[in-house]
Amino acid sequence: MKRPFAVIFSIAAMALLMAGCSTVRVVDSDVTAFYNWNGPPPAPATPYRFERLPSQQAAGSQQDHVEGLARTALAKVGMELNPPAARYSVQITASTQIVDRGPYGYSPYGGFGFGSGVFVGGGSRGASVGLSFPIGGGIAEPPYFKRELSIVMRDLRTNQVSFETRALHDGVWGDTLAVLPAMLDSALRGFPQPPAGTRRINVEIPR
Repeated sequence: MKRPFAVIFSIAAMALLMAGCSTVRVVDSDVTAFYNWNGPPPAPATPYRFERLPSQQAAGSQQDHVEGLARTALAKVGMELNPPAARYSVQITASTQIVDRGPYGYSPYGGFGFGSGVFVGGGSRGASVGLSFPIGGGIAEPPYFKRELSIVMRDLRTNQVSFETRALHDGVWGDTLAVLPAMLDSALRGFPQPPAGTRRINVEIPR
């Protein structure tokens, strides 16, 4: 028993050391996109305006932050916020669920530990599973964050959806405003005619 534990401890220590030396982290997003864009990519400074659902109108400043980040990402693919001259409307939806894994994520008996969690905003209860080391205790794990964002772009001349994309990401990083720009860039990868199917897209950001 001592030797396997020593090996596990050495691997964990090495991983922590490597993480400490890194100056970047990777935001990995699962992206699924659809399009009805038959023409060429948008010319530089193609004008658009943001569109909000009634629930987003009530969100106020929170939605302002999300749209501010989206404005930067959209500029990278040739879109410019210009409501009076808009040819497209863009609707951005972003949500974060916080999974509290509780004090039972690490099992004193080794193997896997099971901890209860509440998915904030989803209205449902769930459970999380985490690999644990047999070091005893009842050590609380940090919360886990599940994020989702979607972009729907509509041609205002025809009122038809031209582009739709969704990005999913989960991890332990709690700084949503740092993670969302990477998710937005991932969601717009391949715009306006992305490949079919779900893609895993990695974007590096500073620690």
